[in-house]
Order: sequence, then structure tokens, then C-alpha cells
Amino acid sequence: MYQFQYDIKPGRYRHFKGNEYQVIGMARHSETEEEMVVYRPLYGEGGLWVRPAAMWAEEVERDGKRQPRFAYIGEM
Repeated sequence: MYQFQYDIKPGRYRHFKGNEYQVIGMARHSETEEEMVVYRPLYGEGGLWVRPAAMWAEEVERDGKRQPRFAYIGEM
């Protein structure tokens, strides 16, 4: 079984700008094998989306402070 480099667990996350998302799980891009996060927004019309795991897990700077782009806030 494929081992993912990023440990992004399913559950509820808050984006640094305030919106909340549900992570469904992890996947691999079929051509590049890049690790992707499968998620859905918990607002608006929803739908499933993917984002590179490296981007999901990175830190961003806002108002002079470093913080996670998406912070885990609990199970669904």
C-alpha cells in the first residue's frame, strides 16, 4: 500500500481566511503521483475538490504571523 508523505487526516478544517472544509481523504494524481487532498467546502454549493497536499499542509503569513493554511479543528 502507498504511504503518504503528508499526514492529513479526515475531518473538519478551518482555512486561515475563516471558511471551513471537510477533508474526505487523500489521493494520488494518476500521472504524477503527487499527493492530493480530497475535500469539500462546508458552505455554498459544495462539491468535491482536490488540492496538492503540499499546499494544504503549508504555512502562510498573515498580519505578520505564520500559521497553517488549513488548521484541523476536529472530527466530522
